[in-house]
Amino acid sequence: MKHALIFFAQLFFLIAIYQVSNYIVSFLELPVPASVLGMILLYLLMSNGIVKLKYIEVAASFLLKHLSLFFIPIAVGLMDYGGLIQTSGIQLIVVIAVSSMIGLFVTGGLTQLLARKKVQKEERYHEQSHSH
Repeated sequence: MKHALIFFAQLFFLIAIYQVSNYIVSFLELPVPASVLGMILLYLLMSNGIVKLKYIEVAASFLLKHLSLFFIPIAVGLMDYGGLIQTSGIQLIVVIAVSSMIGLFVTGGLTQLLARKKVQKEERYHEQSHSH
């Protein structure tokens, strides 16, 4: 019972963040999906220590574990665009492949950059602690 209450409280919190970002996007007429703004908002809250991982971990793990189920409606919706896929399928595949590769390279490069900065920061900390 306690685990279920924790799960639903965390899920409610994640939905609340999405709803706030949805409101911000519609109020400011931003050209950004509310889900993307919600992830940025959650990142900012977590990186500043306002929201701890333990506040969302159970619900987020559940949602990530079942992420593939969220793509079923999209795949079914593609059936409506059979003609478009038939006439422009190659172009769509190329665009999807290139944009995916760009996303992977940017993500990988950013991850390596942040990892190097972390190592450099740790090295400076060790140098300072040994010099005293």
